Formats: sequence, structure tokens, C-alpha cells
Amino acid sequence: MHSTNYTNAFIEVADDCKTDAGTIPPEKQAKTVARMQYEMIHDHPYQYTSDDLLFDIYAARNDIDDAERDDARAAFFSKGQACLRASPLSKQYGWGIHFDDESKIALYARESEDYARLQNDSSLKHLKAMKSTK
Repeated sequence: MHSTNYTNAFIEVADDCKTDAGTIPPEKQAKTVARMQYEMIHDHPYQYTSDDLLFDIYAARNDIDDAERDDARAAFFSKGQACLRASPLSKQYGWGIHFDDESKIALYARESEDYARLQNDSSLKHLKAMKSTK
């Protein structure tokens, strides 16, 4: 079983992110992955792991019902999945993602004092979000 979780880590905004501040992904008729990720993490900080977040969004977008969730989750993580370094939140929208000691996640806007504190915390593993361009 593959996992996308990190522990005691901070994903910093991508070097080529075009925004200087944490920006809420726009609302569209059909919610985007970025908007779904934002709402889940922002509204429930340190409640979800990366694996929980990614699978819950996959399940919602693919209409997987409760009876099928366990089997669908096992199948989903039977192969590698892109971690939150590939999330549009850190690539495009200016949000850092902190993983605590239980791998639970929260968002921090790049212009915030908390982002700067986490960015300078030497006890955390530091990762950069993937660039949008090569």
C-alpha cells in the first residue's frame, strides 16, 4: 500500500507560483480539485491526512458509495498517487501545507507569520511544491 502522508513536514509554495498571497481557488459550477482540497483543509485544519484528503476527493468525484469505500481505497492506494507537492494549492494559489506529528494537515497563506515560522522551523522536513513549468 502506497501513502502520500508526511510527518512533521512543510510543503512550501512552488518557486514559480504567481501569487504573493494565499488565494482561495475560484468557485465554478463543478468544483475543481483545488477548491475541494481548499475547503476540506481550510474548514477542518489538522483533521485529515493527505491520504484521507486525496481519497475522499477521488471518492466524491467518482460517486463511490459507503459500501464500496474500503475496497476502493485499497485499490486507489495499491499504486502510487501524486502527493500534495503536486497540489494546485501550493503550485498556483500560494498556500503552504503543514503536516503535524500525526500526518494531519493544515494550510498557511504564504504571506502569513505562521507560514514564515513554519518555513524557518528546522525541526520540520521542508519540501517545495512542484513547479508548474519545467
